[in-house]
Amino acid sequence: MMTRNTQNAHQNDFLSPRCTPTTLDTWLWRSAIVQALRETLPHFSGTLLDIGSGNQPYRPLVLAPPSRVSTYLALDITGKYQRPDIRWDGQAIPLRDSSVDGAMATEVFEHCPQPERVMAEALRVLRPGGLLFFTVPFLWPLHDVPYDEYRYTPFSLERLLRGAGFVQVATKAPGGWDWSMAQMMGLWVRRRWSVQERRLPAQVQFVLKPTLSLLLLPIVWGLSKGDTPQNHFHFDGMIPGLVGTARKPPVVGDTSGE
Repeated sequence: MMTRNTQNAHQNDFLSPRCTPTTLDTWLWRSAIVQALRETLPHFSGTLLDIGSGNQPYRPLVLAPPSRVSTYLALDITGKYQRPDIRWDGQAIPLRDSSVDGAMATEVFEHCPQPERVMAEALRVLRPGGLLFFTVPFLWPLHDVPYDEYRYTPFSLERLLRGAGFVQVATKAPGGWDWSMAQMMGLWVRRRWSVQERRLPAQVQFVLKPTLSLLLLPIVWGLSKGDTPQNHFHFDGMIPGLVGTARKPPVVGDTSGE
């Protein structure tokens, strides 16, 4: 269990990510997630279910004014992360049908061996017309090994969500080639050394990693700021990851909202 100070610092890393030499690997994608969540929050009210909530970094944002969310429910497996409000087996959601007003799943679907089942469960517990907010990475190292299952294109993700019964599926990438290059540069300079660190003397690592990070910071910043979000996906396009929303039909089985 995290201490209060550690928890606050962890939340700040997600809610107010900063571009510094030590955060070049996480700053861009975390910024994209929290920006997309802020844009979506006005569409939520009542009870919001956070599927795969982890250490619940977005709880303060979801419950802070002017948000109209009154209840935040954290759903996750137990033992690895901050204790959730509801224990989860990674598949079936232990809630009644149509029992929550909205749901979010940030960086979750890539860890699901059967994502279509999790999506169907999200649809089931949402009230008719309820909104699902989601994010998935595309350019990201293997993580939570061996529970890192998929990387999604916008086409496969939309197909899965529609197959689960969702309508009005909308996805976008925070940027294209330049944004993706910035993301990869940040990941390379901060994480490449941890993979083969024993091949470099500790003294070299101590100097090389921070020096390269400092040199690459303005390039990473410039590349990311010079790019624009993508919501039309074409041949030879590049995406760093996807954020989006999908809605449960107002009446089960009604696809007129498409």
